[in-house]
Amino acid sequence: MILGLNYDQIIFICIMVASIILFITEYLRVDVVAMLIVLALSMTGIIEVNEAFAGFSSEPAIIVAAVFILSAGLSSTGVTDVIGEWVTKLSGKGEVRAIFVIMLAVAVMSAFTHHLMVTAMMLPIIMKICKDEKGLHASRLLIPMATAASLGTTLTLIGAPALLLANNILKRSGEKGLSLFDVGKVGGPLVLAGLVYCILMKWILPKNSGDDDVVDSFKLTEITTELIVAPDSIWIGKSYLDVVTTTEKNFSILKWYRKDKSDQAKIDEEMLAEGDTFVIRTTADELTSFHGEDGLVLKALQKFSGGQEVSLNVDGDDKRILKAVISPKSEFVGKSVSMINFYNRFGVAVVGIWRKVGWVSSGVADTIIKPGDMLVLWGPRQKLESISLHRGFLMFLPFYGNAIRRNKSKLASLIMLTSISLAATGILPAYLAFMTGAMAMILTKCVDIEKAYESVEVKIFVMIAGVIPLGIAMERTGVDKLLAAQIIQYTGGWEPFTMLLVFFWISALLTQILSDAATTVLLAPIAVAFAKSASISPTASILTVTIGAIASFLTPIGHHGNLLILSPGGYRFSDFMKIGLPLTVILSLITCYLSLHFWK
Repeated sequence: MILGLNYDQIIFICIMVASIILFITEYLRVDVVAMLIVLALSMTGIIEVNEAFAGFSSEPAIIVAAVFILSAGLSSTGVTDVIGEWVTKLSGKGEVRAIFVIMLAVAVMSAFTHHLMVTAMMLPIIMKICKDEKGLHASRLLIPMATAASLGTTLTLIGAPALLLANNILKRSGEKGLSLFDVGKVGGPLVLAGLVYCILMKWILPKNSGDDDVVDSFKLTEITTELIVAPDSIWIGKSYLDVVTTTEKNFSILKWYRKDKSDQAKIDEEMLAEGDTFVIRTTADELTSFHGEDGLVLKALQKFSGGQEVSLNVDGDDKRILKAVISPKSEFVGKSVSMINFYNRFGVAVVGIWRKVGWVSSGVADTIIKPGDMLVLWGPRQKLESISLHRGFLMFLPFYGNAIRRNKSKLASLIMLTSISLAATGILPAYLAFMTGAMAMILTKCVDIEKAYESVEVKIFVMIAGVIPLGIAMERTGVDKLLAAQIIQYTGGWEPFTMLLVFFWISALLTQILSDAATTVLLAPIAVAFAKSASISPTASILTVTIGAIASFLTPIGHHGNLLILSPGGYRFSDFMKIGLPLTVILSLITCYLSLHFWK
């Protein structure tokens, strides 16, 4: 015994302190630190080996993985794009209206998907809104957006991994766990308070348009290609104007050809017919999204695939897509694709052209190639490997395009809503409801299995699985009760509300150097032990700690979403303090009051 501590407690405290130091210094990745925690606890015998690795099969880890896959399904089917369009339309030209619409939409989305994903999706949308509308400044919208993304996670149990971890600790302590929307009793008022606060205090934020450099990473360069109206197209018999207005969000039509003759008039009422061709300008994502369901097929594929292929099969075993840059002294310069007889000569098809300076306005086959042009090539892997040796190309680059399956958007939305309903009504446990939804997304091909795996943030998954044993070990060794006793000794006679405020602010300050999940795992067991000794609700105590970790906006380093908007908003460190400190004070008071009110 040393200072009243037994051997297990001393070993655990050493592991805990070492973990905190590694988390703060970021000398190692958080997932690596989490695995070291698992190994240290099991090798020292603090907890059993099966308990140390139990985090990987725990409810929090399963739910987090499932939610990532569900979010990927919504993204792959274009549901998130539609939401972005709605936000753009509803934002209007006024600053107050824009803040209200953006914060409300972001908060709701963050309740069911990862808040960082929502922030990344909304960033270019907000920058575009500010660019198109005079009087709107990115710096006035981005901090409210990031704030809503964090606050929105408090609306549901699955909104933040920290809440899942807190619920896990709560159930281990013998208390009744939280249902899907229980936390929303506190989270709803927090979102409302944050929204009102950001509208009233917007004058604190600077007025500047920010820097678009970071946003550029979300943009995809425009590619010129051709679409042909297939025999079974839904567009046959419909007007040209119908096509233009329906597809303008996905691509812009440059020219309309009929029987190889350009229809210069482009009469809006003119009806489409089989074989009509459109020269369009689109993005890499859209280029890989043409699957032919609506009867608009990439002309190059129809011509060179024997009528069997209607889409760019990026992940196929045989076919690939590459980008080839034309060298300055290439033999192709000054010639068109048809003059080169590209397919017959090389066995690959040119499905699109990108030009750095100037526009490509003619058909792909008729475009005169210039130095620096980038050709999008599609064909067998063997043929592409062979052509890569040709001196006419400066370099070959991978083609990155995420196919959007808009024909499955309603199905993906239905799967998501069904998963939420099953979890909310208790028909299925939350982890089972969301994992069922994730599998439904994969089986219905709303998202490819490869993309489903890629969508799961392994770092977050491993970190959650790794820190759960830390909480178990704290309880098993009695360190939580030991620290809670020390707190009670120094705060004897304090009101429960005051004590919860102390816990909230300890959590809020600690999360500036640790993640909200790590902060929760360290403080939640202590909060539960304290609550039982002080005869207050463990649920109220643990929620206060967790929300303190999630909803503290003191610095830009407290949340990754704040770091994402730092440069685009042109913010300084002090901007976050000016608006974040008063907001965190308000949120702490609301959280402590409502937690004690709902859980007595």
